[in-house]
Amino acid sequence: MDLQEFKIKVLPSKQKLYRLALFMLQNKEEAEDILQDVFLKLWTIKHKLHAYASIEALAMSTTKNLCLDKLRSKRNKHMVDVVDLELDSHETNPYQRYEQADQVSKVQELLKDLPEQQRLVLHLRDVEGYSYEEIEQVTGIQVNALRVTLSRARKSVRDGLLKMENYAL
Repeated sequence: MDLQEFKIKVLPSKQKLYRLALFMLQNKEEAEDILQDVFLKLWTIKHKLHAYASIEALAMSTTKNLCLDKLRSKRNKHMVDVVDLELDSHETNPYQRYEQADQVSKVQELLKDLPEQQRLVLHLRDVEGYSYEEIEQVTGIQVNALRVTLSRARKSVRDGLLKMENYAL
């Protein structure tokens, strides 16, 4: 694989890899460093990349593993920050924007309480839009177990949100 072919096959997944790293590390500079490390690792094995069914899945797995290594070394468990999501709609009034921001902060707190595996699967499926088969390639978890994990994560967030809402009444 030459440089041009590497650019065509590997670089299109750059944004997805960056979002995953940023999601897991919650630090732009560290996410950029991880992305560089991923591309460097892929470049060093460029002659073996043709053997993989999905180079993007390999890149996602590598990104995930490097992020987990970084988190383990720092013992930093803070992974989800949805505050930066744009909630601003020109059709909403200030009260609706406040309600949306409040909901986001509640979901953010609930996501922090999820086990690491559930958080990752939920992010890959619901935020990144990966299929179960792609998530299986990234995480190494079988599809049936992924479905159970995702269902449990969604249920946990939903139940926690309902509990918070009912408590507020």
